[in-house]
Amino acid sequence: MINIDPNGTGLPGIEQLRTIVGAVMTVGLILSVLALIISAIIWGFGANSSNPHLASRGKVGVLVSCGAAIICGASVTLVNFFWGVGQSV
Repeated sequence: MINIDPNGTGLPGIEQLRTIVGAVMTVGLILSVLALIISAIIWGFGANSSNPHLASRGKVGVLVSCGAAIICGASVTLVNFFWGVGQSV
């Protein structure tokens, strides 16, 4: 039986890579919040101006930005979950 675990010290610069990935996750969350704000404004503007197309695009933007924030925030947990599923096969 072969047992292979991730090696956190095998590559030079792995700590810097973790820092970069953390920064990218932070930027992703910030951009998701910005997209949520802009989409909510578009949704409100479309609803108040009786423009159903603009209001529906704002709704879609709100849903997409919320989904992106969920994926950015849960990415580490998702990777760990699927890593565990892959190890049990």
